[in-house]
Amino acid sequence: MGLLLPSSVFLLVLFTGAEVILSSGSSDCVARNFGHDSIVCECNSTHCDSIGPGNLPPVGNFSSYLSSMAGSRLEASQGQIQVNSTGAGLRLTIVPHQKFQRIMGFGGAMTDAAAINILSLSAGAQEQLLRQYFSRDGIGYSVVRVPMASCDFSTRLYTYADTPGDYNLANFTLAPEDIHMKIPLLQRAQTLSPRPLSLLASAWSAPSWMKTNGALIGKGSLKGKPGGKEHKTWAQYYIRFLEEYAKYNLTFWAVTTGNEPSAGRMTNYSFQALGFTAEEQRDWVALDLGPALHASAYPDTHILLLDDSRLLLPYWAKVVLNDVHAGRYIHGVAVHWYMDSLVPADISLGVTHQLYPEYYLFGTEACAGWSSPDRGVKLGSWSRAEEYAHDILEDLNHHVVGWTDWNLALDPTGGPNWVKNLVDSPIVVDAKRDVFYKQPSFYSMAHFSKFLLEDSQRVGVSSSGKTQLEYSAFVRPDSSVVLVVLNKASSEIQFEVWDPAVGYIPCTAPAHSILTLAWNTR
Repeated sequence: MGLLLPSSVFLLVLFTGAEVILSSGSSDCVARNFGHDSIVCECNSTHCDSIGPGNLPPVGNFSSYLSSMAGSRLEASQGQIQVNSTGAGLRLTIVPHQKFQRIMGFGGAMTDAAAINILSLSAGAQEQLLRQYFSRDGIGYSVVRVPMASCDFSTRLYTYADTPGDYNLANFTLAPEDIHMKIPLLQRAQTLSPRPLSLLASAWSAPSWMKTNGALIGKGSLKGKPGGKEHKTWAQYYIRFLEEYAKYNLTFWAVTTGNEPSAGRMTNYSFQALGFTAEEQRDWVALDLGPALHASAYPDTHILLLDDSRLLLPYWAKVVLNDVHAGRYIHGVAVHWYMDSLVPADISLGVTHQLYPEYYLFGTEACAGWSSPDRGVKLGSWSRAEEYAHDILEDLNHHVVGWTDWNLALDPTGGPNWVKNLVDSPIVVDAKRDVFYKQPSFYSMAHFSKFLLEDSQRVGVSSSGKTQLEYSAFVRPDSSVVLVVLNKASSEIQFEVWDPAVGYIPCTAPAHSILTLAWNTR
């Protein structure tokens, strides 16, 4: 497959069945083509492309970062802001007095599978990978979701309290996967990060002896009723998890009420799940989880309800948040991106925000390659990068304050996953070659996570006419402005940006591209 690269000089080498292009472009990406519609950037123990800290030029100038199907990867450039209109047919106007939600952060999940893959690399390559996500020169991840015990992206089934009848959790013990893999990697990520990481915990299943079906998988819920001994023990399980991780100096910003409660109500569901109806979740929070957390050493840890597809909104939020006893313990609503196309964002996210503006909306899971017939890893898939950017923009434009990817790293098959529920990841590790590949979706995430710093506030953007461009604008805490633009069209689109505070910015969005523009206003 031919490639159009931003660099004018490249070296083409055939290597293990894939094209390798050493680019002299500013991004310094070692590009490899695996036969999909774009490229990946290959990294090893001594080299990985990076755009650095991303500092902005002085007032009167702007920075531009471009990624495209044609091969650009966060390609940085600068230009001068104009006093007069460029005369472009399309104008996007920043409307700073229209103020919306503030950003909390972006990130991914430290699953067992992610940890296994990261640790399969040499020490140098591990460091490179963690730096790509978490260091000042990386892409600014500040959120890490941590499964409580096993999920499908584990190599075995386990919980932390597998002793039957252990209602006092006397035998509660973290797993080797926590102690030897996830915790050390989280500590290393925190050391690299310029800011405290926001850790988010989600449980897939309660121990089998607490459940109606006596198994971690399949259709099953907690025995008894909210307020009963199983429900109280399950709440204390959360507290014990927080206590054990705190021993390693890892504290959690939030816990969710449990991963995908709808899954545990499906007959013959194939992996770990715990079923809750909205009413059961409401009462468990009101009677058990909320009081337990409030009385613990972690009363400031947030509780996020749902942790499931947004098509369950606004119904689920109404059931839980209309109850004053449950609502006082809840801080936000966690949503997954699966099946987003089945329900308009206005109806799910928009209505939920309108009804409950005091509760934030947060994206807690997304991955490409999860549905047949398009399963697993596609090295170099640009269409999947566009899916990410489209969903993030749609979420941000409907009041979502953060967006969390799924596995931080997977192997070339999309695993390991004990039930073979193989998917894609922004970073794919090839342990045999001691390299990892940064997928187009990695750069799609970067266009947001690198530039939308915590506490950035979304502001209005108006368009002078109909356009295929998708976009969202933000004012950062230092008053600089960030605009992210997605062009899914097969031709370039010329436009200008007008910020009344500084002037006019001439822009071109190439075909199939993501563009981040940023400039200072003072």
